[in-house]
Amino acid sequence: MTKDNNSQHPFSFSITATDGDARCGIINTVRGEIRTPAFMPVGTAATVKGMKPESVRKTGADILLGNTYHLMLRPTAERIERLGGLHKFMNWNRPILTDSGGFQVMSLARLRKITEEGVAFQSHIDGTKHMLSPERSMEIQRMLGSNIVMAFDECTAYPATEAETEKSMLMSMRWAKRSFDAFHNGSEHSEQNALFGIVQGGIFEKLRCHSVNALKEIDFQGYAVGGLAVGEGQEIMFDVLDYTMPLMLKQKPRYLMGVGKPDDIVGAVERGIDMFDCVLPSRSGRTGQAFTRRGTVNMKNARHIDDPRPIDEECSCTACQHYSRAYMTHLFRCDELLGLMLLTEHNLTYYQDLMAGLRDAISSHSLQKFVKNFHETRSSGDIEPL
Repeated sequence: MTKDNNSQHPFSFSITATDGDARCGIINTVRGEIRTPAFMPVGTAATVKGMKPESVRKTGADILLGNTYHLMLRPTAERIERLGGLHKFMNWNRPILTDSGGFQVMSLARLRKITEEGVAFQSHIDGTKHMLSPERSMEIQRMLGSNIVMAFDECTAYPATEAETEKSMLMSMRWAKRSFDAFHNGSEHSEQNALFGIVQGGIFEKLRCHSVNALKEIDFQGYAVGGLAVGEGQEIMFDVLDYTMPLMLKQKPRYLMGVGKPDDIVGAVERGIDMFDCVLPSRSGRTGQAFTRRGTVNMKNARHIDDPRPIDEECSCTACQHYSRAYMTHLFRCDELLGLMLLTEHNLTYYQDLMAGLRDAISSHSLQKFVKNFHETRSSGDIEPL
């Protein structure tokens, strides 16, 4: 067992309330508090597309996610470090979590070759050759100044056989130990910030169990569940969480990577997840899809062209407070940038309102009532136009 790296450390997690397996809590970082359950907007290339940082904060977000793979290629981690770090570079003074780059290497890079050392690949931007290893990933995330650093792992493809999944998971566990050693190798960054391990193992209970136990031996400051939301469907994802979550340490934050749709988040919170990230609300905002308490709405549809009402009558975002559905539909039909900006803000506000509702419900021990109302309201369908 490694030393307890949490003693006298600025990073901490406290659970303030529980309701069944769901938890409400506070993650303390040197950049401020993160209220959990938390949703992290995705700022892949040091920006949440279509949003100013102060507008993202106004939605209720406590933390953003940045991407190691994209930032190492452009503008490079070295340049960001010279310019004062990622927080200063993108004008976000709150916490930042950076993923390790492993998922993007597997999904975006060209001519990649995986070895025990790491992944050699060609950039999807210009074809230049790079090597991303556990040690290099930790170096990049240190240069970025990330407050929550993710261990380097291989995101196992889906579907995959049990043998393929086991081989991938075992290598990720070896990479996790190397990530831990590199993160704590005399760096002041490690004394101020936190490193999370990532549970892998696909859809196989035995492999998930092995992965959890291997990571607990390394004693990370938080633990993520990776390799889900990659095409397996919600039922399988929840099954994996049902047998994985009881194995995980209760006193450490738990992060479900890349999730997801609103009902995915609600179900995962019921099972004990504390943190989420997903491109869905911002990506959908750029394509005209709005998330509302009554389900999703396509703002490009003709049914809205004469509707004077807001997208969601209970929402406090700029679009819902000042503009009609008719105007939003006009913007998207004219390909006006204001449309995607307003709808991205709306979607991120909806997601943060959902997280606030979950936190309040857990704190008041009324989660089941909240969940029942959430599903009933969404199933009732969108408000009919006038």
